[in-house]
Amino acid sequence: MAGRDTAKSQIIGSRIKETRINKNMSQADLAVKASISLPHISDIELGKSNMMITTFIRISEALQVSTDSLLRPDVPGVKNLYESELSDIFSDCSPTQMDSLLKIVRELKHTMFRKEEY
Repeated sequence: MAGRDTAKSQIIGSRIKETRINKNMSQADLAVKASISLPHISDIELGKSNMMITTFIRISEALQVSTDSLLRPDVPGVKNLYESELSDIFSDCSPTQMDSLLKIVRELKHTMFRKEEY
């Protein structure tokens, strides 16, 4: 059972790290905003440390994301949030810009899926 908990901690930690990076935050920035020590943030992101629910909530608030997006990004409500974000990104683009962005996203998706096969 401990192995399964470690795997879950690693998955959640990697989602926290990915979200932090996407928001152009350093670990130090997140530590300050969440009132958590920098070493603890590092341990959480690496899945080396289980966190208390209050710590998890402080991290999600500091990142300004829902806890669902960190726990279960495949939940339909979370998928709707991603779709809404994409819609916002495209809202001020010209048709040519949207076409270019779609080509980039398709290629990136193709590359990601290819890497997962190995």
